[in-house]
Amino acid sequence: MCAKRHVIDIQVEEQVGPVDIKPLREAVSTTLAYQGVTEPCEIVVVISDDEVLRDLNTRFRGIAAPTDVLSFADDTRGPLVGGGGQFPRYLGDIVISIDRARAQAEAAGATLTQELQLLTVHGVLHLLGHDHAEPEEKTAMWAAQVAILGALGVDIRLPE
Repeated sequence: MCAKRHVIDIQVEEQVGPVDIKPLREAVSTTLAYQGVTEPCEIVVVISDDEVLRDLNTRFRGIAAPTDVLSFADDTRGPLVGGGGQFPRYLGDIVISIDRARAQAEAAGATLTQELQLLTVHGVLHLLGHDHAEPEEKTAMWAAQVAILGALGVDIRLPE
């Protein structure tokens, strides 16, 4: 495998139904470009449902409730974790709840695709080290999201 560009794997679980993955792939690519990631890397985005996100949120964060998006940075690929040789650097997985995305899109007056793009951008930023636990971190992360979504032509109200 000769990796000259990013590997972006978008998986839509069967219970979710059809989802246009092209805008999500574009959201990943645009986020990586905006953040200056030039070396080839690999990201997996999974579109699932509230049940799966509730289980993951419980197991990994101790919160027994569904959430909209979870990011799992990955450094477990052994000698290839840093993108050794011709392999891309594996950044990790992003799991998005289609149920939360639908509800949030409706609340924001946006389309489902726009909300999925927002959640994808948010997830990639987390994989790249952004956080929003502290006010200054949130300000920086939200500014990055606004700029990236603008580059994608997505006009959506961000959550508070």
